[in-house]
Amino acid sequence: MIKKVGIGIIGTGFARTTQIPAFQKVDGAFIASVASHSLENARSTAELAGASHFTADWRETVAHPDVDLVCITTPPFHHNEMTLAALANDKHVLCEKPMAMNVAEAEEMCAAARGKDVLAVIDHELRFQDGRQKAFGILREGKIGTIRHIKAFFRAPHRGDPNVAWNWWSDRSSGGGALGAIGTHVIDSFNWLLGTTISRVFCQLEAQIKTRVDKNGERRKVTSDDEVNMILRFADSDLTADTTGVVSLSMTEGPSYKNILELHGSLGSMKIDAIGGVSVAPRGEKRWQMVDTDPGETIEGIADTGFARGFVSFAPKLIEAIREGKTTIKHAATFEDGLAVQRVIDAAHESSDSGRSVAI
Repeated sequence: MIKKVGIGIIGTGFARTTQIPAFQKVDGAFIASVASHSLENARSTAELAGASHFTADWRETVAHPDVDLVCITTPPFHHNEMTLAALANDKHVLCEKPMAMNVAEAEEMCAAARGKDVLAVIDHELRFQDGRQKAFGILREGKIGTIRHIKAFFRAPHRGDPNVAWNWWSDRSSGGGALGAIGTHVIDSFNWLLGTTISRVFCQLEAQIKTRVDKNGERRKVTSDDEVNMILRFADSDLTADTTGVVSLSMTEGPSYKNILELHGSLGSMKIDAIGGVSVAPRGEKRWQMVDTDPGETIEGIADTGFARGFVSFAPKLIEAIREGKTTIKHAATFEDGLAVQRVIDAAHESSDSGRSVAI
């Protein structure tokens, strides 16, 4: 067993606010190296994390001898190259979503991970909320029957402010947009909860804020989406038969944050909220019945959207698996799961561009 797992962080956004504080709660782990395109961001984050190494060259972090696990929290257009380099250095990999820029990149990452004696997972941390894991079990116990329809509704108002600056998030060619940032979580949740995949998608993507001003004061066109609307059909499985889905995501709508999944089955309905609260309504009942769940811990000082709660639960399982020499974690999203999500993302873009539904 490894005494302590050294973690290499690439990117100082989500990693600084969520991943590093969560890993610091875990015995047997330490932050070994921090990389950022900004040396100053790398230095200040390393100081905060107690890391002895920081760099503006992510390749140094990937190759660092004290690094066992590489956490890739950069814009998506970097994910493929960084993941391949980490795997070539025989490092464990936690890659942010979306996994890649397209299916071809995701397939290359999957191929590179196959046969490697390392852990290679995608950071779909919401799977590790206690409530979502209880929902997973309730579905398999047949309590709401065969799923007929599933809905996802996500609302976050902050990008509705036209003064939010243009950056990579505003650029489709960099992997920006709500479909990649939030849609990937929704798609993965559907696939995981239902034990199946999406077979057809019709999608409309929209940029509600058409231009933004970049850090140099230049007004630039927004090419990514801040609103996503999808109509889905699922492949039949033990839990699904002619199952349909509807997704509505917005990064501009107010007044407040909301993240809800609803599953409607032959024997009843289930609702899951942002922090993993679960309610069930057997068919014929007019009121939701709350399921006993543990909301877990969040990270102090950041908005409680539920994602941090998921990662705080996920982090110790990552470290435990690496220390014990395991290459899988129960419920964790594998690279193959990431590829399944990427297929839907690519199809959604194709559908929005063409105005037609796309079979997957």
